Amino acid sequence: MSIIVIGLMSQMAEVIDSPGLRNKVTVFRDRFHAGELLAEKLREVKGLEEAIIFAIPAGGVQVAKVVSEKLSLPFDLAVTRKLHVPWNREAGFGAISWDGFMLLNEPLVKALGLTGEQIARYVAEEKEVIERRLRLFRDEKPFPSVEDKAVLVVDDGLASGFSMLTTLRTLRLRGAGKIVVGVPTAHEGAIELIRPSADVIVCLNVRSSHFYAVADAYKSWYDLDDDEVSSLLKESPHYLKWAADGD
Repeated sequence: MSIIVIGLMSQMAEVIDSPGLRNKVTVFRDRFHAGELLAEKLREVKGLEEAIIFAIPAGGVQVAKVVSEKLSLPFDLAVTRKLHVPWNREAGFGAISWDGFMLLNEPLVKALGLTGEQIARYVAEEKEVIERRLRLFRDEKPFPSVEDKAVLVVDDGLASGFSMLTTLRTLRLRGAGKIVVGVPTAHEGAIELIRPSADVIVCLNVRSSHFYAVADAYKSWYDLDDDEVSSLLKESPHYLKWAADGD
């Protein structure tokens, strides 16, 4: 397990957004509608012809399923989990990926007064969730090689950005080539956080308001449970296609 304090990198990703959607709310009917619009915007990005999409579950799966169908790209899961603040499950003080790579928001950890023992306990809880989801969603299939390959990481939105950042750092450590982030909505602070770790960021609805919630971008919003995620994956002709093709 790696505990990393984020630092600055020299690279800064290009950001592609939709100016007409800036700082607006309820711009998507649901995640499927957001996926359709995101797929069209992603067509502006060069070098994705042979990319693998990685969806961050749970909400990212609905978006990624549509994107993969529209762009005819295979997709897999990047099972990254937010390290939840125990008294506010909507907030997080960091994130951990399926590889055990972890990032902590050190200023927030200090402000919350979390002890090393508390952090270790919360990390253990999220690792259990990750392991269960890997068994349930991927059936312990090997993770695809991303060495020098283009990858497109999709989620339904970015609030703090730590889950996405942790995912990007994990893929970079695995040798990924071009890294593109595709999200329907994000806070501008989250975009700035992940810019040094991506090559291109496509976000339709960028917002700068102090009070930001991913759900506010959607007219219909709910939390997906694992059963629905499993059903979506089984329905998709592109999920784990790289494995079926022997890639």
